[in-house]
Amino acid sequence: MENTSQTLALPERKTRQYLPADFEVGDWESLESYFEELKTREINSQEDLEKWITDRSELESVLSENLAWRYIKMTCDTQDEALTQAFQFFVTEIEPKASPYDDAFNRKLVESPYIDGLDEQKYRIYLRGVRRAIELFREENIPLQTEISTKQQQYGAIAGAMMVTLDGEEMTLQRAADRLKQTDRAVREEAYLAIQTRRLEDKEKLDELFTELVQLRHQVALNAGFDNFRDYMFAALGRFDYGPEDTFSFHQAIKEKVVPVTRQIDLEHKELLGLDTLKPWDMDVDPSGLPPLEPFQTGDELLTKTIDCFYRLDSFLGDCLVTMREMGHLDLESRKGKAPGGYNYPLDEIGVPFIFMNATSSLRDVVTLLHEGGHAVHSFLTRDLPLNAAKHPPSEVAELASMSMELLTLDHWDIFFPNQEDLVRAKRQHLEGVLETFPWVATIDKFQHWIYENPTHTIQERHQNWVRIFEEFNQQEVDWSGLEYLKPYIWQKQLHLYEVPFYYVEYAMAQLGAIAVWKRYKSEPEAALEGYKKALCLGYTATIGEIYDAAGVRFDFSSDYIQSLVDFVKDEMAQLG
Repeated sequence: MENTSQTLALPERKTRQYLPADFEVGDWESLESYFEELKTREINSQEDLEKWITDRSELESVLSENLAWRYIKMTCDTQDEALTQAFQFFVTEIEPKASPYDDAFNRKLVESPYIDGLDEQKYRIYLRGVRRAIELFREENIPLQTEISTKQQQYGAIAGAMMVTLDGEEMTLQRAADRLKQTDRAVREEAYLAIQTRRLEDKEKLDELFTELVQLRHQVALNAGFDNFRDYMFAALGRFDYGPEDTFSFHQAIKEKVVPVTRQIDLEHKELLGLDTLKPWDMDVDPSGLPPLEPFQTGDELLTKTIDCFYRLDSFLGDCLVTMREMGHLDLESRKGKAPGGYNYPLDEIGVPFIFMNATSSLRDVVTLLHEGGHAVHSFLTRDLPLNAAKHPPSEVAELASMSMELLTLDHWDIFFPNQEDLVRAKRQHLEGVLETFPWVATIDKFQHWIYENPTHTIQERHQNWVRIFEEFNQQEVDWSGLEYLKPYIWQKQLHLYEVPFYYVEYAMAQLGAIAVWKRYKSEPEAALEGYKKALCLGYTATIGEIYDAAGVRFDFSSDYIQSLVDFVKDEMAQLG
């Protein structure tokens, strides 16, 4: 299906009801009067209270979108000092001044005599979050959180500057990593060692930065009355549905039910490659001995094919990506000076998000755009929710949107891989990757628990415990002899540890949900797709369990449930032949 801006009406910002239509966020002085007005406004009826909530929500959406654009522009070009300064200005000059008002607003709301008249169904999740925010807020944490935000941004700058030279060509680490799929083992080894050697150049800097972040985060937790930052973050992330002990059980279930399967996959790869020993640079090459898959050549081609893929699945999904293309809300290709990673950043006022990634020409890039495209669809489906807070569901739900999209589109991957042999290879690689998600997530999550349970640890202890946890879940068939010096630093490539602590176990929870959505889709495609969209439309107006129910799946990470879904994926892989 073809669609262009001529046939698709592009979204426009809704008419503001509180702020002037031409208002733009500048300095704090331009904002302060609105914060003061909301703080001091008299509320004399339930209607007054609802209008006040709506006006506050509008102010939040304008601020959120302004911060979003500052972050997007900075990550698209980390070498432009002015863009970095614009982001840091918001973090250091606006957020700290707005934070006390947020707490005052929350208290004004819960102390209002008209709160009991609010619609329970419409406001229950919002009010639950407001009450939690009041419990967590401490004035003394404002400067600490400002310092944390500034330091977190340093990680992207350090990682974004990492380049290597191979065959006389300077390239990003992402582009160099494509060579790990080459059939020539010497090429893979050279690329792997070049990448790791470059990372090691900044190992002390990254360790020092992480130590500073751990200490600051621990102090924030102590100030808020928690024993450690882990417990604080479980509260701050709104984990009402499970606690640390549940995640420990999840780690154990992954170790018992998934690690033996991924270990068997590694053994099969070793045998197919005809190798006596597997080395770290042998993990990404196709065991068929065929050259790496090249599903596209340019970012434009990747986007065009992904749009076609979405349209085949559902016309609304395709419209979402076409809208983003027409509005210039995509930056897909890897280049020097661009921050690492990929994201879909919601833009709360216009309701059309921005996708950022570092595409080269790999299957991984296809999966990344499908994944971020799932997040984007989520943004579109929640853009008309009346409350800004309702547009930001927890990660367990957000990642269900993205990971399900990877699997729901699988039947249409012939758009990327018209050759049947390539198509089978791509599907097999992806399904192996789905299973490999679980051990890596368990590794990162368990490491974070240890880090923040032991906030005064030494760097040596950090490295030792990382290696211990890594070996518990990963690459047990890999020969690391002669490369032991690299192992203690593997964690430094994980952006989440630096920028979004404790945001990671949700990937594994959502991966289970996504497999369940796909399993349902295989037997009842229309109902499964409608359930998926229905769940996403809820945003954060229901509990995690209720949203999963709407999708027709369970929010469940028990050992038996994991086993049933792993068996389903294994069966699907077996059918590929």
